[in-house]
Amino acid sequence: MLILLQMNYNPEALLNELSFRTSRSGGKGGQNVNKVSSKVTLIWNVTESKVFDEEKKGIILEKLANRINKDGELLMDSSEDRSQLRNKDIVVERFLKVMEEAVKVEKKRIKTKIPKSVVLERLDRKKKQGAKKSDRNWRYNP
Repeated sequence: MLILLQMNYNPEALLNELSFRTSRSGGKGGQNVNKVSSKVTLIWNVTESKVFDEEKKGIILEKLANRINKDGELLMDSSEDRSQLRNKDIVVERFLKVMEEAVKVEKKRIKTKIPKSVVLERLDRKKKQGAKKSDRNWRYNP
């Protein structure tokens, strides 16, 4: 929740847009796995979200294209824990981290000029290396 507060968005509104689906998961748990639906799948429809404007939605759709299906839904699941409630918490935390990364504005790179001393040093190294290699390549001329 703290992550979304830093992004200036209403976390409750975003969390209200999430829906969850449960299913049986494999892995540890013994008989519990066979009878309890502990795997939690988070579903969030990006295109119908009211929390983000169209510009942010476009950025999210572009950055998370490999996680979003053709219906515009972001799907994430968790089956790490034996508890359905803990899996729900895990998937929500992971969702918030992914959203933070997706809407983070990247700083524009400022080009810097390479100092002349660095260029000259590199050229000097190249000349020395070339001289070393040409010295190895001698021929006998009688």
